[in-house]
Amino acid sequence: MRGADPRLSVLRDRLRGVRRVIAVVSSKGGVGKTLVATSLALAAARRGLRVGLLDTDFTNPTAHIALGADISRTTPREEKGVVPPTIHGVEFMTIAFYSGENPLPLRGEEIDEVFLELLAITRWGELDLLLIDTPPGVSNELLDLLSYVPNVENLVATTPSPLSLNSLRRLLKMMLDAGEKVLGVVANMATGEPHGVAEVCRSFGVDLIGALPLDPEIDLALGNPDKMLSTVFGRAVDRLLEEILRKPRVHA
Repeated sequence: MRGADPRLSVLRDRLRGVRRVIAVVSSKGGVGKTLVATSLALAAARRGLRVGLLDTDFTNPTAHIALGADISRTTPREEKGVVPPTIHGVEFMTIAFYSGENPLPLRGEEIDEVFLELLAITRWGELDLLLIDTPPGVSNELLDLLSYVPNVENLVATTPSPLSLNSLRRLLKMMLDAGEKVLGVVANMATGEPHGVAEVCRSFGVDLIGALPLDPEIDLALGNPDKMLSTVFGRAVDRLLEEILRKPRVHA
């Protein structure tokens, strides 16, 4: 039984010093979830917060690219577990430190096993904020991953496109039916007021807490935190972070 897995108590102990855990989730791929999670972590570090970033997209990890982490030259230190290296002020953990750029064809319970193992061995220490970049998509697998992390709040990333909005409805229904804590929704790649996203949020009683503009400059700045945060997108991320920090923790 998963409930008897000793790693569950270990990972809860590992997270004891983390004040707030926010998982950035999305209903589908291609909405910029990883960029949102990484940029929020960098913006928090620039404010002087103690922040961590965990990439749990094990089959396609890319947070290290946005963060500017050289996985070929960086190795987490082993000391009664694994200590995440600090990259640009962010304590960062990813399976890519071990798999490199090689594909990791995991499925179902295999992903659960890797997630549990990574959380159980990672020593986060004292953090103001831990951001989790989750695998995209609407699935029980996502809920399983989130169920292992105590007091996690979910920031849902989407875009204003009709396809994304349709998937957003499914994800919000699934998460709310499961009793997950939804911090709010962020509309990424917005070219104006995201009225469609706002309408979906109202229908589910959740907050639209930010809109991030479609900014072609952000792709040219990936891996360079100063350039990333100075773009129009980056400045919008800082405003989103301000809104998140102002909001009280969500209770299911």
